[in-house]
Amino acid sequence: MTLEYLKEALKRVPSYGTIPTKDDPVADEEGAEGHDVPVDGGLVAWLTVFGAFLALFCSFGQMNAFGTFQSWYTTHQLRDLHPSTIAWIGSVQLWVFFFSGGFIGRMFDAHGPRVIMALGTVIYVVSIALTSMARGYHEYIIAQGVLSGLGIGMLFYPPLASISTHFSKYRATALGIAMVGSGIGGTIYPILLQYLFATVGFAWGVRVSAILCLVLSVTATATVSRRTTHSIPDTGSKKTDDVSWPLTSIRALQDPPFALLVVGSCFMALGLFTPFTFIVSYASDQGISPDTAFYVLAVLNAGSVLGRIAPPRYADTSGRFALLVPCAALAGLSTLLLWPMAHSLVPLVVYAALYGLFSGAFNALIVPCIAQISDIREIGMRIGLLYSIISFPSLVGNPAAGALLRVTHGSYSGLIVLSGTSVIVGSLFILMAKLRIDSNVFARV
Repeated sequence: MTLEYLKEALKRVPSYGTIPTKDDPVADEEGAEGHDVPVDGGLVAWLTVFGAFLALFCSFGQMNAFGTFQSWYTTHQLRDLHPSTIAWIGSVQLWVFFFSGGFIGRMFDAHGPRVIMALGTVIYVVSIALTSMARGYHEYIIAQGVLSGLGIGMLFYPPLASISTHFSKYRATALGIAMVGSGIGGTIYPILLQYLFATVGFAWGVRVSAILCLVLSVTATATVSRRTTHSIPDTGSKKTDDVSWPLTSIRALQDPPFALLVVGSCFMALGLFTPFTFIVSYASDQGISPDTAFYVLAVLNAGSVLGRIAPPRYADTSGRFALLVPCAALAGLSTLLLWPMAHSLVPLVVYAALYGLFSGAFNALIVPCIAQISDIREIGMRIGLLYSIISFPSLVGNPAAGALLRVTHGSYSGLIVLSGTSVIVGSLFILMAKLRIDSNVFARV
């Protein structure tokens, strides 16, 4: 490898860390071609956004509706178990989903999205079918926890990483549109599942969901693609690359903004999903009828739809980190201030809508923030690495909340404090990551 070639390779590495302006090479197609960065548009790019929308609708969207399953299991198949025990099903699902991000990101960087998504479709649909036939607690753990979490991960990470290769200037907007799929899915699935459970029974209701997921996942797999980039020719063996991958991951954590973003996301993951799991049971304990309580979760996910659209749209001009920090902080504050006062339907719906808005913004902006501070050739790896690390706080978050519910003899106060406080602490670490990029608090980062 010659010195001249290395110089040319370094010239092709895109700049990252701040929002591009019209004078930056990222902002125009001619510059994008010259610097090997996305050109922000085209039929293939928008088909990828469409496919990602469908994939997230049926995968992450249904996972956001686990509160429906939690409430159903509590009064039906698993009624002899404490809610904190049942919550482990959703926590295992979250953990497998997040933890799988590491090797899925590596597979994406090596093979692209379609092979991963095709296999993920098979695993996900089979897991839903097995859930419909499960009878015991451990069967639900395996089917809905382990297999479903893996399938969701294989349908979630590749399309989002693919979008990041097609867009730069409007990356947050494109990712926000795709993430809307999970919000709409999380809004529709609680209502749909509750209706199906009441009309055709749990088993067939879940099977109808499996058929829907099969159709949407196959369509998504056919439309998602990755924009390839020029890279330095491979002068080593595949074995060398495999050995160097863990070292590359460790080097990524030595980047201060990325490391602080990971730490902040860990605290966020500890409490972010608690309302999604317990808000239905909380509503029922406040005297709201079970049939109506499911709509509170639907409102929460509907709020997240707006959170996935509006903040990412402004983030492309105002700064991705600049919007991520206040949205994360407001999610925690709304939990601490509004949830404890919600003892009837109207204030609970208000809290659900606001929390959905701010938590949805976090989910939509975290990937653009990772991509912004990453080399385009490491986006898949870094996204997967972050999600793998936060899988562990995600695993213990809901069971810890359930344990507090048990210790306090049914009081939700401890659960609420844990959720809100951990999210606020996470937002502070993300603020520190922003300040490492630009020490100006008001910088457009």
